[in-house]
Amino acid sequence: MGTGKTTLLHTLRQRLNGQTALSFVVHSTLPFDGILEYVLHDLGIAKGGDSRAQRLIALNNFLIDRERAGENTVLVLDEAQNLDASTLEQIRLLSNFETPTSKLLQILLVGQPELKVKLHRSELQQLKQRIGLRCQIPPLASDEIRDYIRTRLRIAGARDLGLFTDSAVGRITEYSEGVPRLINIVCDHCLLADQKRRIDRQIVNRAIEYLEEGAPPQRKGRGLRGSKVRLVAGWALGTLAMVVVSAAVGLTLRLDTAVLLVQSVRQLLVP
Repeated sequence: MGTGKTTLLHTLRQRLNGQTALSFVVHSTLPFDGILEYVLHDLGIAKGGDSRAQRLIALNNFLIDRERAGENTVLVLDEAQNLDASTLEQIRLLSNFETPTSKLLQILLVGQPELKVKLHRSELQQLKQRIGLRCQIPPLASDEIRDYIRTRLRIAGARDLGLFTDSAVGRITEYSEGVPRLINIVCDHCLLADQKRRIDRQIVNRAIEYLEEGAPPQRKGRGLRGSKVRLVAGWALGTLAMVVVSAAVGLTLRLDTAVLLVQSVRQLLVP
C-alpha cells in the first residue's frame, strides 16, 4: 500500500539494543520449511540436519541459550498477509518454545489490511488467540498531509515551505487518500513538471493525469535551475519523517519490545 510499514520495521531494528537478536523475513511466499531455513541462517544457527525436526531442535537450543544469557530473540515476518493458513499455523507453533516462566521467541506479523481479514478465518482461531498486541495506524489525515509535505520540503532543503498551495494540497489529499507513497510520487512529478513559484491545483492535476494516463506533463519555463534540481533530489532522497503501518500484530510480544515498537511509531510521526 505504500504506507511505510517496512520503513518502520527497519527503524525498529536499528533501535533494538545489543541484547536482541532479530530475524527479518521479507520473503512471505516461502513455505514454512523455507522460512525456517531462512531464520536459522539469519540468526547464525547451524541447522544441525536436513529434517524439520532437527532444524527446530537447533532453533530451540539457540533460544534456550539466549534466554539463559538474559537476551531476547525476535522473528519479524513482513507482508504476512501472503502466508497461507498452513504456514501461519506452523509459525504459531513456534510460539510454543518456552520455559516455565517465559516465552523464548517473540513473533511479529506485519502486513496489509488483508492480514486482519485472514486472521478471522476459522482455521486460524488458535493463532488469533495468541496475539498479544495489535497495532493499526490509518492513512494520514488532511492536516497531517500538509505537515508531511512541509516536513519533506524542509528535509530536502527548501526555503519556502509553502511551495504547495492550499488547493494543491487539497487535490493531493483527494488523490492519495493519505498514503505517503502516493503523496511522494505526486509531489515528485509536480516539482519536475513546472517552474512556477507555487505549485497549484492545476499543476497537481497534470501530474495526476500523467500518473494515471501516461501523458507526460508539459514542462513550463526554461528548465530546472540549480536550486530546484537540489530540491527535487533532496525530496526524493529525504528520510521519511512520518510513517504509517497498515497492520502489525505480535505473538508472545514482551512488554519492552512492544513499548519500543509504539515509541518508534510515535517518534516517526513527529516532524
